[in-house]
Amino acid sequence: MESQALLVLLLFVLVLSIFLGFELINKVPSTLHTPLMSGANAISGITIVGALLASGAGEEVTTSILVGTFAVFFASINVVGGYLVTNRMLKMFKKK
Repeated sequence: MESQALLVLLLFVLVLSIFLGFELINKVPSTLHTPLMSGANAISGITIVGALLASGAGEEVTTSILVGTFAVFFASINVVGGYLVTNRMLKMFKKK
């Protein structure tokens, strides 16, 4: 019963963070997207560290390794893509 309450709480936090993130991103002016992307890259780097730690923890070794591997993979895509977009946007402001 306690694990169900924890799952409901975690799902609530996930849904709330999705709505909050969507509202925040929509309110950001386009001139601030590059600094915002840099901050998101730093957060995704922390996510990679957390995913690596989570992949080694847990009772179900196969499940935790699988979920941790997916988390590392998707966070790595986010970091690399974010840095590529940030670099491309910063090149637009350089003089030729």
